Amino acid sequence: MNSGYAVPAVALVVVATVLVGAFGLRISRTTSDFYVASRTVGPRLNAAAISGEYLSAASFLGIAGLVLVQGPDMLWYPVGYTAGYLVLLLFVAAPLRRSGAYTLPDFAEARLASHAVRRLAGAFVVGVGWLYLLPQLQGAGLTLTVLTGAPDSLGGLIVAVVVVATVAAGGMRSITFVQAFQYWLKLTALLVPVLFLVLAWQSDGAPRHAFEEPATFREQRVVRVDDTLDLKLAHPLTATVNGTVDGRRYSAVRLQLPSGTHHIAGGTRLTFAKGAAVPVADRGTNGGMSTSLAASREERPLYATYGLILATFLGTMGLPHVVVRFYTSPHGVAARRTTVAVLGLIGAFYLLPPVYGALGRLYTPELTITGDADAAVLLLPDRMIGGVGGDLLGALVAGGAFAAFLSTASGLTMAVAGVLTQDVLPSRGVRHFRLGTVLAMVVPLGASVLVGGLPVADAVGLAFAVSASSFCPLLVLGIWWTRLTPPGAAAGMLVGGGSAFVAVAATMAGFPGTGPLHALLAWPALWSVPLGFLTMVLVSLSTPGRVPTGTAAILARFHLPEELRAEVKA
Repeated sequence: MNSGYAVPAVALVVVATVLVGAFGLRISRTTSDFYVASRTVGPRLNAAAISGEYLSAASFLGIAGLVLVQGPDMLWYPVGYTAGYLVLLLFVAAPLRRSGAYTLPDFAEARLASHAVRRLAGAFVVGVGWLYLLPQLQGAGLTLTVLTGAPDSLGGLIVAVVVVATVAAGGMRSITFVQAFQYWLKLTALLVPVLFLVLAWQSDGAPRHAFEEPATFREQRVVRVDDTLDLKLAHPLTATVNGTVDGRRYSAVRLQLPSGTHHIAGGTRLTFAKGAAVPVADRGTNGGMSTSLAASREERPLYATYGLILATFLGTMGLPHVVVRFYTSPHGVAARRTTVAVLGLIGAFYLLPPVYGALGRLYTPELTITGDADAAVLLLPDRMIGGVGGDLLGALVAGGAFAAFLSTASGLTMAVAGVLTQDVLPSRGVRHFRLGTVLAMVVPLGASVLVGGLPVADAVGLAFAVSASSFCPLLVLGIWWTRLTPPGAAAGMLVGGGSAFVAVAATMAGFPGTGPLHALLAWPALWSVPLGFLTMVLVSLSTPGRVPTGTAAILARFHLPEELRAEVKA
């Protein structure tokens, strides 16, 4: 990719983000403006803003990478991401807005009158937010590295500085306009190039074996292996080797590798002939999905699929940067209308990444070996079209990718900063909110440098699993069940969310490698979500005396339309 076009495109997105954020700063006057835009954001603007922050690095780059590596089974990711808003619409959106809260911890305290539950909810908000911020920063680093060869940490640092400046300056007012602008930019950045890519695919004879047959190299391709890995060959394969294979050093030697597993040392260059089958890479990570997750899918595909569906379907309602936006709606009806509009906007967007993934299996199959499958979206315009046209389309995609990192990171930083300001810092004023914004970004920025190349989809999947197992039970039971008690809510969040976090973290660390226990830990939502609900219900039923006073009135406020509540008060 020609960085002479891509770098100015990224710079233009950054400048536009700052300018749009400055417009929000001009009309931010009060603390309510900073936290919830004074609850005056209409459905259309709010829907675009929610869609902008929701479509993160995992959506813009990760889904295409997963489809490239794992095939059409990964289409459950966009289906689940979109369908989650249907659950949000039916059970949560309007009552959450009517609660009058600023944050999820505010909701927990308003519903249960418990500072302990509030602090626990705050801890989960900060944990999920930081976990979700990490892949945004690393995705930005990957994009800038692909564009310019810059260090991985530079892209994340740029995103961190811009986001902190925008959020700290104008709060929710600023990021509302920024995220709405960035949704339309991201949609354009995928839609326009994909039209040209499909035309190029058609003019190339429209090869249709992306999924029906094993991936092959369409032309001679030199692949550099940066990190040590194992190649699994189902059939013998011939390649020209410059480097170390199976412990032996070769220099431009044409070598026939027999079927089986071969150890490839870092720094080795492999030249594959046109038509050669693409070998399967086995490393700590595999193109955006950890090898252990891929293995559990192969061993128990039905269980893995349902685990993925449940995590994405129920995890959406507990994501702090999504939930906080519903507090900006003027009333419950507006919150529901916003959710309906979001379903249409993100549904339209999610039609596009799978196309990039399918084309990536045809034109960039070597990314499954290098471990850079998330870069397929960035590389396809140059690979398929080339020339100035490919460079310009690649620059548009790069700008859209940076918009994805900036918009999602803005929403997450806003959510985490709000909790830090409300529950950690000594004061709740605007000045302390700005300090909370800096603290919200410093931790994931440091982690992104220390952790290295954590796959985007793995980190986001972990955030969804923890959210589905902790906040989903709290919101559903807190809104719809009168007998929920503070001990029940706290126990359910700890057991459900805590077990999901431990399970997926253990899987990503490589324990255990195979077997039934491995599948249970790799895809925990099927048991951790019911466990969270069951724990909340059983502990609440065993502590009936702890039901907060005035619960019936609180639930009435959640469910009665605002006009009716006003008449009742009168």
